[in-house]
Amino acid sequence: MTMTMRLFVPDALRAGHEMALPDAAARHAMVRRVQPGQWLRLFDGGGCDWPAEVLAVGRNSVTVRVGTPQAVHRELALQVTLAVAMPANDRMDVLVEKATELGVTRIQPLHSERSVLRLNGDRAERKRAHWQAIAQAACEQCGRAVVPQVAAVQGWSDWLRGLAVPVAAPAPAGANARWLLSLQPGALAVAARGLPTAELCTLSGPEGGLTQEEEAAARAAGFVAVGLGPRVLRAETAPLAVLAFAALSGGGSSDKTGPVPEHG
Repeated sequence: MTMTMRLFVPDALRAGHEMALPDAAARHAMVRRVQPGQWLRLFDGGGCDWPAEVLAVGRNSVTVRVGTPQAVHRELALQVTLAVAMPANDRMDVLVEKATELGVTRIQPLHSERSVLRLNGDRAERKRAHWQAIAQAACEQCGRAVVPQVAAVQGWSDWLRGLAVPVAAPAPAGANARWLLSLQPGALAVAARGLPTAELCTLSGPEGGLTQEEEAAARAAGFVAVGLGPRVLRAETAPLAVLAFAALSGGGSSDKTGPVPEHG
């Protein structure tokens, strides 16, 4: 069978089920002019790809029959959270898309004192939903079957106060790590720091950088300063550089697919 595209479906899938694709997925399929008898590959964020045969194409609908799931293993070996003071304009869109392609687990948008982009109330939720949709579309393209979470926008201080009890400054390598991306002279280079084995949370500032008070608050919450070399990277580039380092330095996983084992 030849499968022409991957589509995200927000509801849980099950083998043998005949269903109408959700509106967004149906529009995408119709733009690609799918026809009855063709096969699609669906995923619901649960870690599997589901082959689905197109049964009917209507004016505004596509009906499919879902097949047997295949487990997909394309996640990083460690969980990575990017906590970022949101860059302005469409740069946050780019950050979400590329971070998803590189394997991020969770993205936490933040306000900081020098942030250009300010979001509150309904506007903040609309932006969060927009970024979540970008992450879903990026998963369709890159082959991930687990969609990273884009969390609700928070203020810098509020988010830090909500973290678990501060951890002690970690050794060069350990199970978990909190990194503050810093331009300060004493920041140890990422390559010298060593990757954790389980979880990494990176915290980075906006276009205008962080204040001394914000860096101090991050350190008090258990973050250690790390540097990214002699060049000054843009606000949307710096966290992606860390994520790429993690993906290419032992944090990546092999590309495997296979049938889901039966339980019973």
